[in-house]
Amino acid sequence: MSRAPGHSLLAHTQHRAEDGALHCGAILPVIFGIICFLGIIGNCIVMYTIMKKTKCRAKQTVPDIFILNLSIVDLLFLLGMPFLIHQLLGNGTWHFGAAMCTVITALDSNSQIVSTYILTAMTFDRYLATVHPIRFNYVRTPCVAVLVIGLVWVLSLLTIIPVWMYSGLMPLPDGLVACALLLPDPVTDTYWFTLYQFFLAFAIPLAIICLVFFKILQHMSTSVAPLPPRSLRVRTRKVTRMAVAICLAFFICWAPFYILQLVHLAVQKPSIAFSYAYNIAISMGYANSCINPFLYIMLSETFKRQFLRAVRPAHRKFRVVNPSTTDGGSVSVRMVPEGAQQEPACREIPSNAAPE
Repeated sequence: MSRAPGHSLLAHTQHRAEDGALHCGAILPVIFGIICFLGIIGNCIVMYTIMKKTKCRAKQTVPDIFILNLSIVDLLFLLGMPFLIHQLLGNGTWHFGAAMCTVITALDSNSQIVSTYILTAMTFDRYLATVHPIRFNYVRTPCVAVLVIGLVWVLSLLTIIPVWMYSGLMPLPDGLVACALLLPDPVTDTYWFTLYQFFLAFAIPLAIICLVFFKILQHMSTSVAPLPPRSLRVRTRKVTRMAVAICLAFFICWAPFYILQLVHLAVQKPSIAFSYAYNIAISMGYANSCINPFLYIMLSETFKRQFLRAVRPAHRKFRVVNPSTTDGGSVSVRMVPEGAQQEPACREIPSNAAPE
């Protein structure tokens, strides 16, 4: 059996072909199809909602930029799933050529790393917003966030250079081919590349994120410095809560896969049980890309309001009636259809509203 480093169902289908597990050909395509459908719809909703807010000239915040780019990465990741489903249904064969094999494999690996690095950047942003809300306010700007995102993409593309170099077509019986990572020395190179990806894409970012959140909690429990206004504290706490939930979901979904990747290094002939566990781990990794939009909706009242404004019928205009301040420090508004006076719909979106 050829062991494939990275989240590569492309090469893992070889494992399926060898053990003849029928569940891969029947259940996995259905599961992946559901994940792909829900994930694409959910991430498109997130992107549309944030872009609609920007189009209406509302101020785009740093959390907006991170969440938007995380949704873009998840969407790119999910767009490669139809190719994997096709390969599963084809008993591990690849019908899209060497170029597409390289692109899809690189996209698969790159999406994992970019997501992890964006989450790490979001964690640092939460640290600055919570521990140094005034001192480093000049750093927490949309321009700096865009530069950080650009740096993240550059680092990720450099990290996956081995994937670009060695992904290709592997001959199968009957003249067919499979898409896999063809390392020069399968035994030694697979070992080192698996460790390389484990530390860069999972272990090191996880350690950094845990350390930063520990510092945040430590500060919140011991801080005696003058606090910012209540509305800002409440807003910061909500955004931090959502960032924690997103990070937890990411690492819970991906931890089984990376653990099994390490176990796989010591397993020469995987059992059927290992095959089932590996398939479940792969499914969990893909499922993470469709979980985030639902986390935004569940944890952010502001995002819900933004979404409703973004998708409301275009021919209906609304006006704000009786604004009031809630206990959470945010402004609660009631919108009713306008009669004689009409105002541009875009003006209803608060300039300081970000997915919290």
